[in-house]
Amino acid sequence: MKYITILTVFLVLNLFSAELKIKAKTFSADQKSGVSVFEGDVNIIKNNDELNASKVTVYTDSNQEPTKFVAEGSASFTIQTLDGSKYKGKAQKVIYMPKEKEYHFFKNVQLNQINEKKEIHGEEVVLKTIEGKAYAKGADTEPVIMIFDMPEENEKKKN
Repeated sequence: MKYITILTVFLVLNLFSAELKIKAKTFSADQKSGVSVFEGDVNIIKNNDELNASKVTVYTDSNQEPTKFVAEGSASFTIQTLDGSKYKGKAQKVIYMPKEKEYHFFKNVQLNQINEKKEIHGEEVVLKTIEGKAYAKGADTEPVIMIFDMPEENEKKKN
C-alpha cells in the first residue's frame, strides 16, 4: 500500500510541465477512482502560484492527468496569469481546472489584483487565467464589491 501511495504521488506530480510541490500532514489515494486527498496545512506550489488550505482533493482522469483540484477550509492563494497579472486572496473553497486554467472561488471571496490595485469581494468569483477575465456574484444579502485605485482629478490636470 505504501508503494502504491508513493507511486500515485509521483505520477500526479510528474504530469505537470513545471514542478508541482504538495506538502500536507496526511495523504490518501485511490488509483482506481483517480482521487487523491491531502489534509492538514496543505501547501501547493507551482511556478509563481501557491495554494494553501486545510484539505485539497485532486481528481485525475484515466490517463492519471489531473482534471480538478478542490481546496477547502480557509484557502489562501497567489496566482499569476499568462499575461502577467498577479492575484492574491482567500476563500472558503477553491476549485481549479488545470486544462482550462480556470479558478472558481466560493464563500467570503477576497480577490486582489496586485499589479493593478483592484479588489473583488463576493460569494462566487471565477478567474479565467488564459483569457484574463473575472466574473463575480454576490450573496443574497451582500452585493459584489469592487475597489479600484483611481488617480485624483487634480493629479490628472498637473500632468
